[in-house]
Amino acid sequence: MSQHRSELLMPAGNLRKLKMAILYGADAVYLGTPDMSLRTKSEFSLEDVIEGVEFCHAHGKRAYLTLNLFSHNKDIPKLDEYIETVRRVKPDGLIIADPGVFQYVKERAPELPLHISTQSNICSWLSVKFWQDQGADLCVLAREVSYPELKEIREKCPEIKLEAFVHGAMCMTYSGRCLLSNFMSERGANQGNCANSCRWNYTLKMRLKDGTVQELEVNDDNKHLFEFLLEEGCRPGELMPIEEDPRGSYILNSKDLCLLPKLDDFLSIGVDSLKVEGRGKSEYYCAIVARAYRMAIDDYYADPEGWDPKPYMLELESVLNRGYTTAFHDGRLTNYAHGYQNTAALAQWEYAGVVTEVTEDAFLVQVKNKLEAGEVLDFVSPIARDTVLLRLYDFERAKDGARLDVVHGSTQTIIRIPFALFDHEDTDQLRARFPAYTVLRKEKALNEEQWARIKLDKLTQGMEISGRDNPQAYARRSEALSEAVAKDTNEKRFKTNRIGTEGCCGKGCNGCLIFWQDDQYAQAREVLQLRKQGEQLTNAEAKTLKIPAA
Repeated sequence: MSQHRSELLMPAGNLRKLKMAILYGADAVYLGTPDMSLRTKSEFSLEDVIEGVEFCHAHGKRAYLTLNLFSHNKDIPKLDEYIETVRRVKPDGLIIADPGVFQYVKERAPELPLHISTQSNICSWLSVKFWQDQGADLCVLAREVSYPELKEIREKCPEIKLEAFVHGAMCMTYSGRCLLSNFMSERGANQGNCANSCRWNYTLKMRLKDGTVQELEVNDDNKHLFEFLLEEGCRPGELMPIEEDPRGSYILNSKDLCLLPKLDDFLSIGVDSLKVEGRGKSEYYCAIVARAYRMAIDDYYADPEGWDPKPYMLELESVLNRGYTTAFHDGRLTNYAHGYQNTAALAQWEYAGVVTEVTEDAFLVQVKNKLEAGEVLDFVSPIARDTVLLRLYDFERAKDGARLDVVHGSTQTIIRIPFALFDHEDTDQLRARFPAYTVLRKEKALNEEQWARIKLDKLTQGMEISGRDNPQAYARRSEALSEAVAKDTNEKRFKTNRIGTEGCCGKGCNGCLIFWQDDQYAQAREVLQLRKQGEQLTNAEAKTLKIPAA
């Protein structure tokens, strides 16, 4: 096994996201200004880029700038100014896709380490050798490269750094070479302005002989009359069914890449950089995903033989996703890699707030999503692994001390959370473990369709990882999802109880009046006191200890 340590490379869409990614465990970040970095929605000014790179270097981390567009003639006059700007910033690498841009930069700024972007579609050791001979320091491999191929590339190209995607959105075509966005909305995917047309809802229409176009509604009364089949030109007679429910079809919708269950493969052969996609994702995403992969990487190096991905997958489930897939890791893309039912990103948790300041006696927290009395807030430390749970029965507005039962995230309200509310925590430890930029999360209420889809996603993910089909379970979960869709109800529920006085969720949260004061929970309190902070009782334990249902 290689002793080389892989770096965790996180995306940074703005300065706050960069700082969160670094604080939560990234070894490096990649960033760029909107004009030439394949992210027209990037929120970095030049001053932000300079500050961001300095922040990385001050924390002993690396920063890579992006120049990975495919150039048109109009872009060339900007290059000299861009190169001089890059020299001022002093990044640890410059990510490039266009061979002409590569040569241009190499001639005018030979001191800059050059990384070859995934846009160059590097899928073989031959391509890696080519770029190595041109003077590249690192090659980012295409998402379509399987693990056996990656292993062979590593063996044949030991003298150049390799980078591989391990997490993030997947493109329905070939490593971002999609023209669908150009066709549907005149937004160039290869110029950093993809409209994500593959995520849209597509419905079936029919054109009558008189030229009129109508929507063809297939319902319970007439569905026995129709069957829609697709025949590919070179496969005559091989008829593939096309299915659509009342909401439409998402036939182009890929699930999200997540190779954490296979991360030990990458670490064992010494892949230099493990890349997470998502410069357009939230700061919460940057923090939680960095935290999950940081723990997974560190634990692998500490104990490769005993490494288990399950604890880190629980962390990733708290981040919005379209369902996770291992994609091309084993070479072939399975039917479980696509989400045909809908395109929504779901999670059982959501961003509750972020610590903006730690005062002498309290946290000041900017609220990010609606908070209601009785909510349990999960403080997720960028330093310590254990989270801390706190149940709040109202919220103190920091600017005037007003007591509120509800706070909306859109108001950007700052609330004050006194240390005194943490009745089972050491104050000095709270200050040390939860500095500014600490994120808070809370459980999210979902409707029955969303709960059913999460269960189906978890099942298909498990089948894909193990390589073992379970058609009976798949049929049951799919039917449950179809039934939930048919009910079309938006009634939502939480996984656990929200209000402490209405029952106990078994978490033993700081500030939970009923759990820590009611005699009926005495035995449960004794059990939780022996466990690490934030660890809750299982459902089976809750029944054994006679904790009443919510």
